[in-house]
Amino acid sequence: MTTDPVSAKPLQSPAPLSRKLSIAPMMDWTDRHCRYFLRQITHHTLLYTEMVTTGALIHGDRERFLRYHDIEHPIALQLGGSDTGDLAQSCKYAEQWGYDEVNLNVGCPSDRVQNGMIGACLMKEPKLVADCIKSMQDAVSIPVTIKHRIGVNGRESWEELVDFVGQVADTGCKTFIVHARIAILEGLSPKENRDIPPLKYDWAWRLKQVFPDLEIIVNGGITTLDETEEHLQHLDGVMIGREAYHNPWILAEADPRIFGAQKNSFSRNDIIEKMIPYAKNHIENGKHPLNHISRHMLGLFNGLPGARRFRRHLSEHAHKAGSCAELLREAASFCLSEDISFETRESGQQV
Repeated sequence: MTTDPVSAKPLQSPAPLSRKLSIAPMMDWTDRHCRYFLRQITHHTLLYTEMVTTGALIHGDRERFLRYHDIEHPIALQLGGSDTGDLAQSCKYAEQWGYDEVNLNVGCPSDRVQNGMIGACLMKEPKLVADCIKSMQDAVSIPVTIKHRIGVNGRESWEELVDFVGQVADTGCKTFIVHARIAILEGLSPKENRDIPPLKYDWAWRLKQVFPDLEIIVNGGITTLDETEEHLQHLDGVMIGREAYHNPWILAEADPRIFGAQKNSFSRNDIIEKMIPYAKNHIENGKHPLNHISRHMLGLFNGLPGARRFRRHLSEHAHKAGSCAELLREAASFCLSEDISFETRESGQQV
């Protein structure tokens, strides 16, 4: 739902919902400014919000958590919670605000969410999760999906994973986003839980064989479109997380390679120019600092000479009062002489 009067519009009408490629919900990262930025690079990739708890929507500043720009479609809201009534009400909010999908988080391993019966700890309660999904589906007509681990310590066998997916699928849920690691709920930090438990992509592939009618999407450790295409030989979709944030230019070829869309010829310079009107509006209308937006753009020039100077210039100046949107162009000037479009790169020129 548009709340910022920014004139920028997508180059084409909003893409239909497809989960062949999506960007993971990441706390403190995939806010509305990040999503607006990523949408300049890919029109079709499904974008997810940060996880929002049901309590924040029901008792907090709802507009703060739900607002987004129309250009962000297709967009999904991820919810954290385990109370069936609160989840149903939160789904209604999501539908009222025009989200394309609502997703239940059953994968976050942090102590804070465990104490509220949110996230990966729910994998120990498959019946409760099934009740939650059923309540969410009954409340709205938009798709309800689930993101989960392949297990948690104490419930980490293949048979238990199949039982979990089966119980949730019995509600009519069709889409399962599988982070292909277990979560260790005691002794590891959330960061360590993203790296230490080994990835078992073959378990996601096997789930598709056991449940061929379900949409199975894999998440965890995937960093390239080449890997994405390999997984798509076995699964229905791929969700990329940290790599898309730290190196967003990997998405520049996503629309033609993953979705079969017509190739666009654009450069990082074009992305900078698209972001300037948006940043200018954010600064002038809300008296906000530029770094609300620029912090999500630091990886745009990764791999090019001058990328470090680009990051440093924004990091040192964008937080200051009075920093203007044109600072993005100023920072990019350290790199633009090296920048070319991905279409030109494919033709054989060196980056």
